[in-house]
Amino acid sequence: MGRAALTRRFTRFAAIDWSGQAVAHPKGLAVAAVGDAGPELIEREGGWSRAAVLDWLVGLAAARADIVIGLDLSPALPFVDLDRYFPGWDASPPDARALWAMVDTMAADDPFLAASSVVADAELSRHFRRQRACGDLFGAGRGRLRVCEERQLLAGLSPTSCFNLVGAAQVGKSSLTGMRVLHRLRGAIPVWPFDPLPDAGPVIVEIYTTIAARAAGVRKGLSKLRDAASLDAALAVLGSAAHVPIARYDDHATDALLSAAWLRQVAGDGALWAPVGLTPQVARTEGWTFGVR
Repeated sequence: MGRAALTRRFTRFAAIDWSGQAVAHPKGLAVAAVGDAGPELIEREGGWSRAAVLDWLVGLAAARADIVIGLDLSPALPFVDLDRYFPGWDASPPDARALWAMVDTMAADDPFLAASSVVADAELSRHFRRQRACGDLFGAGRGRLRVCEERQLLAGLSPTSCFNLVGAAQVGKSSLTGMRVLHRLRGAIPVWPFDPLPDAGPVIVEIYTTIAARAAGVRKGLSKLRDAASLDAALAVLGSAAHVPIARYDDHATDALLSAAWLRQVAGDGALWAPVGLTPQVARTEGWTFGVR
């Protein structure tokens, strides 16, 4: 995987700030892209929906675009620590693709590609921390983490368990709704590292926008940029031209813009495509956050 990353060149880079909100047009959804110039927010009238993002990705697949697409979500749940996603449950999926299929099937009646039915299931709810209802199998402290999230802790970051559905830092709903989209792509775009890095065409990677912010010199505790000048200053650290101005500067838009520019800077680093600790089992069951060494 590392050698392939060094021998191909991407021409476009995109970042999608995701949301698990169970509404038609989540406020947290934002899409940005960059080529040779400064990053630009891609907007949709009325706002993005998860279905619209899926359609956009399918279009990139059809065009065979040489683009890296960063999704700010966890594409799988912790597995390696207990050799199961859901210990004690006989129907626990054996790998990430089976997990995506299970989530999409269980949430088939949820509108807007939401995943409320999954966390409400009597058996599965035991593993999640929900508002005023922490499952008896959630575990202690911050909850179970994937291998790459343990690496994030060592790097001074603050990952949140995918089984956590409470608070501003909760990532569980985003992860589950993202799994529905990944399943519906049906392999149209390779998702690294579940799939190897392709020789041509698009590829999806998991990103953590805080990693982009740190690389851009944004201090810990000040990761959110809410004005044009601060955003352009951070982009300059990444060697990027100024962004195309936008109407409203919120966390989601600026995260997407900065992350797209960061992907352009680092996607050619072969070491990031072959991190130590990314074993075949981890790649098959948990995946990896791009940029975590």
